[in-house]
Amino acid sequence: MPKRQLKLTAFCHPPGHWRMPGAKPTDMDFEECVYLAQVAERGKFDMLFFQDSAAVAPAFYLSGGNAETLAEAARCVRLEPLTLLAALAAVTKHLGLVATATTTYNDPFNIARKFATIDHISKGRAGWNLVTSQNVDEAQNFSQDKHMDHALRYERAQEFYDVVTGLWDSWEDDAIIRDHKTGRYIEASKLHVLNHKGKHFSVRGPLNVARPPQGYPIVAQAGSSDPGRELAARTADVVFTAQVSLDEAQAFYADVKGRMARYGRSTDDIVIMPGIRYVLGATESEAQERYEMMLSEASDDGALASVQRLCGNLDIRDFPLDGPLPDLPPSNAAKARQKMMIDLARRENLSIRELARRFTFSLGHLVYVGTAMRLADMMEEWLTQDAADGFTMLSPYFPQPLELFVETVIPELRRRGIFRTEYEGTTLRENLGLRFRTNRYVGIKQAVGA
Repeated sequence: MPKRQLKLTAFCHPPGHWRMPGAKPTDMDFEECVYLAQVAERGKFDMLFFQDSAAVAPAFYLSGGNAETLAEAARCVRLEPLTLLAALAAVTKHLGLVATATTTYNDPFNIARKFATIDHISKGRAGWNLVTSQNVDEAQNFSQDKHMDHALRYERAQEFYDVVTGLWDSWEDDAIIRDHKTGRYIEASKLHVLNHKGKHFSVRGPLNVARPPQGYPIVAQAGSSDPGRELAARTADVVFTAQVSLDEAQAFYADVKGRMARYGRSTDDIVIMPGIRYVLGATESEAQERYEMMLSEASDDGALASVQRLCGNLDIRDFPLDGPLPDLPPSNAAKARQKMMIDLARRENLSIRELARRFTFSLGHLVYVGTAMRLADMMEEWLTQDAADGFTMLSPYFPQPLELFVETVIPELRRRGIFRTEYEGTTLRENLGLRFRTNRYVGIKQAVGA
């Protein structure tokens, strides 16, 4: 029986450790983004994933608007990712191209139109990372006084997804006929008007883009709270998650896949890909040296900024840096990520200073420091023990870590027979082993025998 095949995502974001030797910018440099995409495609990665935020790093607000607090924050500027995906589609051939677009501060029609367009440009390689914004600072950039409540954000996200996918079904796959003899450009019976009227949105449709090549572009979801897991079970093709131990990952994997049946979905309809923040070296000591160098880079103010957003309305600077993390009020940003941070501090008895530096580096994900062989061991164990279908690889800077992964880890995964040597298909769905999304109206016609 063939072995299960690992899926891989390269996570691309403005690098926090931009001072490392050989580090190059990816925040505003398109040529560097092209290079990373080509490295990932050479390694036969499934996807290149761009995280996004519609606000400057919250470090700026920790000092009442003192921009000096922001001075070392490398993630304060970035290219708008949907525009970037369209450009990268022209210089890649197989690599999936995925970007975050929030349901909290966007409109369904525009999101449906943009991702459908990118799917056409890339010939079926687009993906939408559906998120409810974590960054409370985004609200004031969209005419809101405060960030929307967590529960309401997920309620809105459910309806947002329904509208977007309904718009993607506006046209059946063969509705655009362009018949020169009859002069008929479309087959009118294969055009469908959505006429959605809900609590959050009223959208008539139809979409003015033909149906995407994948049926639906890949939908990814990154929430790990209970509402996030429910949204993933109902909507997601891919789940990006942060699990820091095998036991936790197995429990998350079983929980999300166990929710899918009530939505008429198979467990094979979703790919779960925990994140790994990795530091590779030819030896354990070389990897550890690189890791320690990166931990020492951040100032206390810069490190504190990364955890402050998860502290509710409590100002972490009011407590001794070398003392324990105090009890935190509930966060309206990322509830699961806040719990993960608290658990880490309690489990390892970390001071606020130690926690801030560790969390700044990890971004809340599992941290691996060591050799390629040992990383492949861990990845194989998680795959075979139903803790993951693949992984999201988070490079601490670019391009060297990703180059090292492709040069050292990929060959080891192939040697074990758990990673591809060539792409299986032409679309991202095909390469992920996910089914084509049939148009809902075709399904209804088939059901009634029309």
